[in-house]
Amino acid sequence: HVQLVESGGGSAQAGGSLRLSCAASTGTFRSACMGWIRQAPGKEREATAGISTIDLRTPSYVPSVEGRFTISQDKAKNTVYLQMNSLKPEDTATYYCAANGASGYGYCDIWSRYVNWGQGTQVTVS
Repeated sequence: HVQLVESGGGSAQAGGSLRLSCAASTGTFRSACMGWIRQAPGKEREATAGISTIDLRTPSYVPSVEGRFTISQDKAKNTVYLQMNSLKPEDTATYYCAANGASGYGYCDIWSRYVNWGQGTQVTVS
């Protein structure tokens, strides 16, 4: 069971940037995908960004963040990042780092396939 700890959330003005980090207690390669899932009050969860830890396939993004958010990973540090640029008020949400397990290959964009979750970090854009 991998433990995930997020950091880097906070407040930003529209048009600004934030960078989220997720430190994993064990190697992220044990999960096929690492992702960032967000949930805003009154809205459903959405797999904001997902990245394969197995191959070099293009990361997946929810359409509303394409071109603004970038997910990346540093396997040597067991850390996944989410660089968020050109932030909008609608990006306000709690952001969770998650891992989808060894059998999650090909499902980086499906939030319900993620089995290990961090505690979440709040992002507020005004």
